[in-house]
Amino acid sequence: MTARVVLIGPMAAGKTKVGKRVSSLLGAPRLDTDKMFVAEQGEIATFFSEHGEDEFRRIEEALVARAVATDSVVSLGGGAVLARGTQARLAELPVVYLTVSPDAVAERLEGGKRPLVSHGGVDAWLKIFEARRPLYERLATRTYDTSRGNLDEISRDIVEWITNGYPAESEHPQ
Repeated sequence: MTARVVLIGPMAAGKTKVGKRVSSLLGAPRLDTDKMFVAEQGEIATFFSEHGEDEFRRIEEALVARAVATDSVVSLGGGAVLARGTQARLAELPVVYLTVSPDAVAERLEGGKRPLVSHGGVDAWLKIFEARRPLYERLATRTYDTSRGNLDEISRDIVEWITNGYPAESEHPQ
């Protein structure tokens, strides 16, 4: 079996929180590739500083392949979509793109646990997000804005969509 649904989007969009809610509502296992990475390799920021982004992405792609091969709700790290192998795997799966505005993301970035924006804050986040946005949009089956949206409502809508067999939509809900 393959993933019931995959959550993608930029850093701090709420993929982990929504993934937990969707998993709970479905009574399905949940996998978070960032958490998988930490469990196997240690803290991401430390790994980045010691081994670099290329090595991180190589391991991340293998974790994504493993995660999406399961019957689970899968939350991907923000940059996981950069790998061509991951893009190919996601083309066959229901993919929810969670997006967030720069204004709403500012408070979510506090704490410095995200190595790619640790020194640039929202400006660095925005630059990364804009570079990845075309990939997120191309890979998405459905899109939700978590900037001010109620995560419980978004999660219930995702579960309804999954339960109804991933019907096509003319417009993505926001």
